[in-house]
Amino acid sequence: MKRIAIALAMILPATAALASGGAVSEDVQAQIRTLLTDQGYEVRSVQMEDGMYEAYAMRDGLRYEIYLDDTLTIVDVNGDD
Repeated sequence: MKRIAIALAMILPATAALASGGAVSEDVQAQIRTLLTDQGYEVRSVQMEDGMYEAYAMRDGLRYEIYLDDTLTIVDVNGDD
């Protein structure tokens, strides 16, 4: 039951931010930062682009653009070669 509540708490703000088409709310930015930090990234910024969240981050000295959908699922990662 707690997992469902946590999932809903993450999805609802994310959906609202996508619907508004504006800047990413601080709550959603914090959720994305936590998600990516737990995977070893150092998040530099989070913004919206083409209806998706786009996080700019560093890991192991490389820069990454990480794209997330409205459920905060990572859908694409582009890194510097």
